[in-house]
Amino acid sequence: MDDIVLLGSTGSIGVQTCDVCRSLNIKIKALSANSSTALLEEQAREFQPEYVAVSDVKYYKEIKTRLADTSVKILAGEEGLNELASLKCGRVVNAIVGMAGLVPTLKAIEAGNDVALANKETLVTGGSLVISKAKEKGVSIYPIDSEHSAIFQCLMGADENKASKIILTASGGPFFGKKRSDLVNITKEQALKHPNWSMGAKITIDSATLMNKGLELIEAVRLFGVSPEQVEIVVQRQSIIHSAVEFEDGAIIAQLGSADMRLPIQFALTYPKRLPCPAKKLSLFDVGELTFARADEDTFVCLSAAKKAIKLEGNAPCIINCANEAAVSLFLKDKIRFLEIGETVEDALSQVKFKAAPTLEELLETRAEAESFVRKKFNLSEEICLL
Repeated sequence: MDDIVLLGSTGSIGVQTCDVCRSLNIKIKALSANSSTALLEEQAREFQPEYVAVSDVKYYKEIKTRLADTSVKILAGEEGLNELASLKCGRVVNAIVGMAGLVPTLKAIEAGNDVALANKETLVTGGSLVISKAKEKGVSIYPIDSEHSAIFQCLMGADENKASKIILTASGGPFFGKKRSDLVNITKEQALKHPNWSMGAKITIDSATLMNKGLELIEAVRLFGVSPEQVEIVVQRQSIIHSAVEFEDGAIIAQLGSADMRLPIQFALTYPKRLPCPAKKLSLFDVGELTFARADEDTFVCLSAAKKAIKLEGNAPCIINCANEAAVSLFLKDKIRFLEIGETVEDALSQVKFKAAPTLEELLETRAEAESFVRKKFNLSEEICLL
């Protein structure tokens, strides 16, 4: 099986990707982390990659010392990540958190590498650039998000039969059924208790605010070439139906599975083959029942902001994404309240400068402007906003 480059190896998706590689004996050519040097060392000693990188340059000396007795080449910073993404390999797995994953994705595509994409912010912030570059280079993008993997699988074999509607399912997060008045004093600990999935802190908070579903809606529009109006969000509390596709004749094809990210990760690595997976198999008898409900956009305003942003296009999706990243970071540091995340995203969309056809440089400027807006909104110093 082809070797992979794994960016973001110490996060939740990265660790589960290592599980899949261990199970299928997939060679990992390179690993990267932000700052978790102990786990990165452990992974490097097990998988023996040619390269390791830390995106936070402060940890370069530490990881270099930890791996001094090995032949692994150590890199650091954005340049290090970009070099790893450009290595010739079977697939680059992008499991980096946030917009920091955009440039490495573009570098991977420019090098002619197929991409297994868990970093949804890549397509949210720079979707048109990424999709056009992938078409130009003849590169495939395999989605790792469980919902987009499900849609991808439902469309397999459809040939010229286009989807009339994409049904994007949502768990509803830990606060499903709550109103704004119920969420005033929500703590970080409460928001991090997802009912179904084990995920990293940022995506878990995004699930609690439904921002994650807003970002996934934008991602679906980019990946599958549909309009925002063709994406319907359905709360499926059991997280068994991972998404579905409706065709013109009214037939709905859905993908079901256990709530285990190793399933979509493995399919993104082994497509078009299906191989034995370490994830627990689904028993419909154990599930018992499936329920469906509408998402509450009045309470969870991040979702409505995301819908507005994708209709505006331009740099609007980048604005809401970057404002959200900064606000979530502040919430995780106990600097702002839970409801202020959504309020910040809405305010940023209306106040950060809109650009109709942004270049990559202008998207990076948008990120800085959105972060600056959030800092000023809460009278905070520059270093405190970043994840």
